[in-house]
Amino acid sequence: MTHALPGYLCPEDGTRADVRTAPWCCPLCGGPWDLDFTPDPAAPLEPAAGPPSLWRYAPALPLPGAFAVSLAEGHTPLVPLAERIHAKLDYLMPTLSFKDRGAVMLAELARRLGPERVIADSSGNAGTSVAAYCARAGLGCEVFVPEGTSAKKTEQMRAHGASVRIVPGGREATAEAARAAADAPGVFYASHVFNPYFLHGTKTYAYEIWEALGGRLPDALVVPVGNGTLLLGAALAVEELARRGVRAPALIAVQAQAVSPLAAAFAAGAQDAEPVPQLPTLAEGIAIPAPPRARQILAAVRKSGGTFLTVPDDRLRAAQRDLARRGLFVEPTAAACWAAVGPDAPGDPLQGRTAVLPLCGAGAKTGLAA
Repeated sequence: MTHALPGYLCPEDGTRADVRTAPWCCPLCGGPWDLDFTPDPAAPLEPAAGPPSLWRYAPALPLPGAFAVSLAEGHTPLVPLAERIHAKLDYLMPTLSFKDRGAVMLAELARRLGPERVIADSSGNAGTSVAAYCARAGLGCEVFVPEGTSAKKTEQMRAHGASVRIVPGGREATAEAARAAADAPGVFYASHVFNPYFLHGTKTYAYEIWEALGGRLPDALVVPVGNGTLLLGAALAVEELARRGVRAPALIAVQAQAVSPLAAAFAAGAQDAEPVPQLPTLAEGIAIPAPPRARQILAAVRKSGGTFLTVPDDRLRAAQRDLARRGLFVEPTAAACWAAVGPDAPGDPLQGRTAVLPLCGAGAKTGLAA
């Protein structure tokens, strides 16, 4: 079955590798892989006729043949938040975050490759998602998390049968520890940052918006950005749908003001981002001081005609409470986009455009911000 899997391609130096034998990163530059895969725009795309999961978009996904791993993820609802703004409720996914979109792809890929064990690193949501989908696939899993990760999230990982390794320090220290372990024989590194199959799962977010809006996309997609997995997935979908004649939206990226290397690089006109200090912020899920895909994220936002916005913790706190009063209880990171473009945002950041923003993670995982 694995002979038909699309291979890896390095976006920096053009290195190619077979998915069955490739290291977890490009052996020349050490950067993350892209995928040598472009869906056929002439292939029929009829999601309503597919299964009740993101596999309904199988013609646009890079895992051919029958799939075995699923928890009926995806197809989350759109609800209005303001006159021109809708929210997509991805916190209603099986593990209560949008990361299920990518984790199901990694788990299905790992199932086909048959590793001895799977490892992942995460500040919380990606780890819980990989743990759940590995459980579904019958794969052993170990998740590396930074100290201070929500106890509710680590409890969820363990409940799914994963072992949890708590790493002293912040998100970068955790990633380094996991990558060191990823070099061992028989290990599949289920990296939501370095493995491009994850991005081809998150792109279903934009495909679902296209489906829900009757074959179109809004003027703007507002997306929280740390490692950029949702934004880059959305950018993939926008490109693929453009080949089918769908008008492309602007990508508006949102970062926490305390940790915003991408926003700073964008404002400076830089092609890459300089690392920033790991400062505390309520938006722990997007507090990434040195995103490995920074160049790709910046390029995608610029190509779309979009921009970057940053939000301080006081607005994150207020936005979480405002959403809760509207019946939507999400974690602080998931409130970042509403903080950036909602009624309390300064000026008119959307400039009259229609927009969809994701509510990515459930408040039950973290509680209200203090």
